[in-house]
Amino acid sequence: MSADLTPAISRFPVPELDALPEDLRARILAVQEKSGFIPNVFLTLAHRPDEFRAFFAYHDALMDKPGKLSKAEREMIVVATSNLNQCQYCVVAHGAILRIRAKDPLIADQVAINYRKADISERQKAMLDFAVKVSASAHLVGEADFAALKAHDFDEEDIWDIAAISAFFGMSNRLANVTSMRPNAEFYALGR
Repeated sequence: MSADLTPAISRFPVPELDALPEDLRARILAVQEKSGFIPNVFLTLAHRPDEFRAFFAYHDALMDKPGKLSKAEREMIVVATSNLNQCQYCVVAHGAILRIRAKDPLIADQVAINYRKADISERQKAMLDFAVKVSASAHLVGEADFAALKAHDFDEEDIWDIAAISAFFGMSNRLANVTSMRPNAEFYALGR
């Protein structure tokens, strides 16, 4: 596809790397060095530097912390809730990350399409049941939901993490949809 026919990565202006504040540029270049490309979410959100910083600070606090949820399980939450929210960018991008972290080329598609039929544990299905409920109807979350998770050895901190990841990516999904953020072509082949 020629450069003039390539669809925009966002309906909003995307700043040039050289025009960004140094901290944003350094973060983006570090990601590019590690992955071999710049995920479009970084360029799209760089349109608003203060929000970029806040977004990625909270993202990192949720997704990179130690805890009983594995990094693959955190990505499962993102993929399942992003599918519910019809966020193409996050299903594709985090599906790639899930395949890599789970070392399983099939899991992301299974979780995105119908996690209840995916080759995951009953514990993980309970985790995703809760994450999807938080994303779709948090006002209905009650003690029975906490009891179901505790029966699978999730504690209060784990439950907070599941809810926070679901809620954060609900916001992320909405921004991605409103900005018409396109997934990078590179994501489709990663981890396959």
